[in-house]
Amino acid sequence: MTKTNGSLLTIFILSLAVSFNATAAEPVTPKLTDKLDRLLREEMRSIQTAMGQIHSAIVMGQHDQVAKHAQDIHDSFILQQSLTEQDRKDLMSAVPEGFINLDKEFHQLAASLAEAGRNDDTEKQHQLFGNMTGNCIQCHSTYVSDRFPGVKPVQD
Repeated sequence: MTKTNGSLLTIFILSLAVSFNATAAEPVTPKLTDKLDRLLREEMRSIQTAMGQIHSAIVMGQHDQVAKHAQDIHDSFILQQSLTEQDRKDLMSAVPEGFINLDKEFHQLAASLAEAGRNDDTEKQHQLFGNMTGNCIQCHSTYVSDRFPGVKPVQD
């Protein structure tokens, strides 16, 4: 599986976390196969755990842990290893281009956060972590509003 496809899945899981605009799109969850839904939920739980670990590491100055967990997010955890070619086709037919763009952005942010961790740059880590959180909110409020009706879009 390519990193882009793995990234798509990770973002979707986060999308079980953020909004591209003030109007929610049609939720993608009902369009997913049972397998994709299960895998995405697993991926989102992994991302949620990693985000919590990153937050703790940032505030404790554990730059190596920030780098490790951000790199794990970038590398897509479970989904990168779990998709068949048919799964990828099913995913691409279920999610809109905006979702794909958020996914790519999220994984780029994770790569940048890993680099900030390797550079011991707390200020940059803080900024990027906030951007990643905003990306989650944007995705969840736009693409999984059926699961997270309380998540509202935020303005930059």
